[in-house]
Amino acid sequence: MNPSGVAKVFGNTRVRWLGSLIAAAMCGLFVGPVAGAPAASSESTTTAVAERDMAQWIERMHSAPCIRAYAGTFVVLSANGAMSSSRIWHACDGQQQLERVESLSGTPRTVYRRNDEVRTFLPQARIVRSDRRDASGLFPRVPVVSGTSIAQFYTPRLLGQERVAGFVSDVVWFQPTDTLRFGYRLWSERETGLVVKLQTLAADGRVLEQAAFSELDLNAPVKVDQLTRLMDATSGYKVVAPSVVKTTAKAEGWALRQPVAGFVPVSCHRRAMSDAPDASSVLQCLYSDGLASVSLFLEPFDPQRHPAQPQVSSMGATQLVAQRGPSDTWLTAVGEVPLQTLRLFVGQLERLR
Repeated sequence: MNPSGVAKVFGNTRVRWLGSLIAAAMCGLFVGPVAGAPAASSESTTTAVAERDMAQWIERMHSAPCIRAYAGTFVVLSANGAMSSSRIWHACDGQQQLERVESLSGTPRTVYRRNDEVRTFLPQARIVRSDRRDASGLFPRVPVVSGTSIAQFYTPRLLGQERVAGFVSDVVWFQPTDTLRFGYRLWSERETGLVVKLQTLAADGRVLEQAAFSELDLNAPVKVDQLTRLMDATSGYKVVAPSVVKTTAKAEGWALRQPVAGFVPVSCHRRAMSDAPDASSVLQCLYSDGLASVSLFLEPFDPQRHPAQPQVSSMGATQLVAQRGPSDTWLTAVGEVPLQTLRLFVGQLERLR
């Protein structure tokens, strides 16, 4: 699979990352005083924030049912100068959770997610691409990954406070404890826990990628039924729904000889590349340490489509390695991790049968 093909399957990783923190923070993460309880002093609140451990920060991202709607515009900027912006709307009613993300730059597209159902509207082509993605909550969302030990690989450090998009925010640095993952600096709105800004940091402290709200409404009049009607309005579009089959790497005859430290399997799917009956398919296996993620894409090697030499590319925090693998397979590894991490995954992959 070439890099453009990966992009179609893997999607916009930075939009997912920031949006996941945003969405999770809106799901019952209010940390102000409980009704009827005495208000905490500014000093005690600051102390409580400073004493949060990694598990408590992560709990703020993954916690419970969504209770508020919001809308905002956020901008993504990569170290290489690439910039994109999107508009996001979020609503839920406790049972259904919906997101709408409209691209404001590049090819016009609007992505909707209702629980695990995703529809991408391409107005110029009059096509709607329908898919299902693993989701333990909102779109986009950091997956709840069992078997990981985030505190073993990241250390939280409170750096102070700053205002972003008009909101006072705690600035926190998730510092990696090894060289297999990037660091993250995030700005968490003090009252709600909403992440309003996120930076991905290289080992030397360089900002590889930054995403931040430029405008935000935490009380937006966004309703689930409104987004549902928009998501279901496919009249005049061709709906394309390629086959997606849930599987496991082992069932497909693949395994890692040794796990890459901190990363555990999250999901594995075989996806058709189009909706044609005879369409070829690609196997996608996702691994995560609870924050960073890596996808391995496997498909039969085709000398007409795949280059003879290994391919390496980088865009902001996202790295990509593609090369011929075992058993005449073309392997593409992509993720928001250092290049050496992807090479570890590629080197550990083996064919079981």
